[in-house]
Amino acid sequence: MGFEDSMEHVARGFEVIGVAVLVVGLFWAAAVAIRRWRAGEGRRAYQTVRELFGGALLLGLEVLVAADLIRTVAVSPTLESVAVLGLIVLIRTFLSFSLQVEIDGVPPWRRALTSGATVMARAARTSAPPTPPAD
Repeated sequence: MGFEDSMEHVARGFEVIGVAVLVVGLFWAAAVAIRRWRAGEGRRAYQTVRELFGGALLLGLEVLVAADLIRTVAVSPTLESVAVLGLIVLIRTFLSFSLQVEIDGVPPWRRALTSGATVMARAARTSAPPTPPAD
């Protein structure tokens, strides 16, 4: 097995991780939203799904871009593959930007930049049920 074959396997591994992030994020968002909905917080359940799954999408896109980058640079560094990578990164950057604006409700330059993982962690913290006061 040569270097190119090894890098192809690494890129496929990143793709599997990216897809796993998307699938797990979807199920996690649904589970948390169902818990919120059953607690009678329908509007918050909807916001939680948007934040959690949006964060999973952002994180998944970042991992998938890494897979494309590895494949282009290490496996097939031709001018055509670099141009395709540039187009893919441009499209995914636009998608990430749009998702971030949709999740936060404001453009990123008006708010501290956060990654997909940060968005997911914040949504998970805010979706936890309140703890009753100690007597």
